Amino acid sequence: MKNKSLVSINDFTKEECLRIIELAGEFEKNPVQDILKGKVVATLFFEPSTRTRLSFESAVNKLGGRIIGFSETASTSVSKGESLKDTIKTVANYSDLIVMRHPIEGSARYASEVSMVPVVNAGDGANQHPTQTLLDLFSIKKTQGTLENLNICMVGDLKYGRTVHSLLIAMSDFNATFNFISPKTLQMPSEYKKLLDEKGLKYYEHEEIHDTFKHADIVYVTRVQKERFSDPIDYEKVKNAFIVKNKMLEGTKPNLKVMHPLPRVNEIDTDVDDNEKAYYFQQAKNGVYTRQAIVASILGLI
Repeated sequence: MKNKSLVSINDFTKEECLRIIELAGEFEKNPVQDILKGKVVATLFFEPSTRTRLSFESAVNKLGGRIIGFSETASTSVSKGESLKDTIKTVANYSDLIVMRHPIEGSARYASEVSMVPVVNAGDGANQHPTQTLLDLFSIKKTQGTLENLNICMVGDLKYGRTVHSLLIAMSDFNATFNFISPKTLQMPSEYKKLLDEKGLKYYEHEEIHDTFKHADIVYVTRVQKERFSDPIDYEKVKNAFIVKNKMLEGTKPNLKVMHPLPRVNEIDTDVDDNEKAYYFQQAKNGVYTRQAIVASILGLI
């Protein structure tokens, strides 16, 4: 994995993903080390982020590295019209690794092609979010004891939700069964369903929650993303389409965990927070250990 960019979850093999999960478990036991001493990681966030940016920065700081970069573009040369290519090539001169979030699909791949240092995709539009997927895999393995043969319910915005796209790709290597629960206008795109068809995996589509959680091991909830809609009226029509409530978890499997990449708006009622099946805040904490494993692996330090 040394000097290898991570743009899509497909950039890592199944074995490499499992290796990251294993390393994340080791970093959870010992998160404060000095293995990144002398290394500089640039975090370039062209759109807002809380957990991804801060967990990357926490991961690097805990391992003795340094952080440079920006969390918004108003105070950078981007606001003057500097191209993405020029920004990346310049920042690559100052860093050993670039972590980038950008609103345009394909921007991370382009950045990796022009950069002299590895690029990690922290989300490119509605495309992919591979580091979120790796922390999700770590969280699933940690709570279920396995990644194999699980029943996964994906709820909410499945059309624009980059986290569910990446997670579907990754979990398709582990013989998962999927239930897609979304408004008709936000269904899982056909290319991802085609992938499951090609692998002979089962999936079911629902427009209402009803009792779809009954056999689930993981309920993965995503918010309806206002920033992905060009027409605010379309957003208003679906923003409250699915809200997971505590009573919906009654009669579900004891090992069920409710996950969410966050931020949450109102798609998981706060009455779920105290349920032992709620796992989204622990999931966010797992991001530090997983991103420590990713950064250290790509820089060839472990």
